[in-house]
Amino acid sequence: MAARWLCSLFRKPFDGGKRTMDHGSQQPHTQQMPGPFTGFAGPQGPYPGQHPALLRLDEVQREIAALGPQVCSYSGLQSDREYKRLERELTRLLLEVDKVETEGRPELQQARKRAAGEVEGLLRYLEGNATHPSRLAIEELTQEVQNLLNEGVVGPFRQGQAQDAFEISEELVEAVQDVAMRLAQELLEGRVRTQTLALPLSDDTHEAVQRINQVMAQVSGARCQEVALLMGLSGRDSCAHLARVLTELLVELDALDVSSNAAVRNYRKQVVEEINGLLKHLDLEVEGEDTRRYDLAQNDSIREIEAIRGRVSVLREEVLRHGAAGQGTELQGLLTHLDQVDTGRNPCIREARRRAVLEVQALITFLDLWEALGRRNPGPDEPPPHASVWRVLASLGNLQAQVLGFDGKRADKSYMVLEELLTKQLLALDAVDPQGDQGTKTARKQAVKHAQNILNYLDMKTDEWEY
Repeated sequence: MAARWLCSLFRKPFDGGKRTMDHGSQQPHTQQMPGPFTGFAGPQGPYPGQHPALLRLDEVQREIAALGPQVCSYSGLQSDREYKRLERELTRLLLEVDKVETEGRPELQQARKRAAGEVEGLLRYLEGNATHPSRLAIEELTQEVQNLLNEGVVGPFRQGQAQDAFEISEELVEAVQDVAMRLAQELLEGRVRTQTLALPLSDDTHEAVQRINQVMAQVSGARCQEVALLMGLSGRDSCAHLARVLTELLVELDALDVSSNAAVRNYRKQVVEEINGLLKHLDLEVEGEDTRRYDLAQNDSIREIEAIRGRVSVLREEVLRHGAAGQGTELQGLLTHLDQVDTGRNPCIREARRRAVLEVQALITFLDLWEALGRRNPGPDEPPPHASVWRVLASLGNLQAQVLGFDGKRADKSYMVLEELLTKQLLALDAVDPQGDQGTKTARKQAVKHAQNILNYLDMKTDEWEY
């Protein structure tokens, strides 16, 4: 992040190291990467048919599509927490793909091979990005500029050797700018377009030039202040204070009458663009500070969600232990309460609410299924395929009770057993021949959806998501 701020501050674009990593005379890579890379259009939508293996691969494809942009936008080293999380998620997906049974069918083998190739491609890209020589060089340059500013700005200020934290020498400014240029050269592989402001015009050129030159000098000083602020090395002045100073300079420049001289107008325009660039970085930094101060542990919406989840946990225990009925009204009320929770456009709160909703819905569907099984009174003319669907639903009810009470991890044997048993129920439903009976078709479709929802809920309970 520090590299991004510093490089952009001196008008050098930063692409996070995510580019075609070809150097010198090397040939550009032509390998087609998965996910959001060139030539990949995302998941191909639901696979035809109802085969459980294809359904599972479709779910994996959706997860790949969700992780792809995160892998592409990742900017860090292998030691970073985000890298380890992405690597863990991709490895999990690869294992999920390996577990899919193809039964020797070519279409299943091709689908599994395609999914595995996409996950492996994302893993290779993630590792290559984090270990690329340019990435390591960027980190070294970032550390170098931090050391420079610590020694030249923070250290003297803390020791009381300077009245102003920003009374720094020209040598330090030049050293920081030199590192910034080297950083830009590294990021862009030497293709840096140096863009500098025109030299101050002579005061004799126009009566407004003297004031523009004075603003130029103030902008140069403000740039050094902004470097220290964005690197987190100054606690004396705030981003808001510096933004007010720069805004006042913009107002002064706007008030100057330079309509009669094109050269002076262009000169003022360049100074205005420089100030706007500094203000843009300050706005982004303020936004980042607001995000860091947003403590989810103290957030009222999160507290509401956690309180509802606690109540759902109590109801779930009552249902599993005593088979308590009549909980549907309270559960529907909890859903309504969750719908009213203010997420404040925060993705973490949205995800927390979504998971809480799924927990409530899982308990509601479990109660509905057992109620339907209890009311079932098959007649003598019931078609055999229809009876087969109901037998599978009874098995799903027992399995759903185990899933609701499951509190382990994906590596646990009990998880694998549950997943295997649920998959077998899907296969059993796939084998049911409705024999043209519309009621059986509808019942089988609903049973397949119910089994898939149980599998998805089991996955959600074990994905180790946290705020």
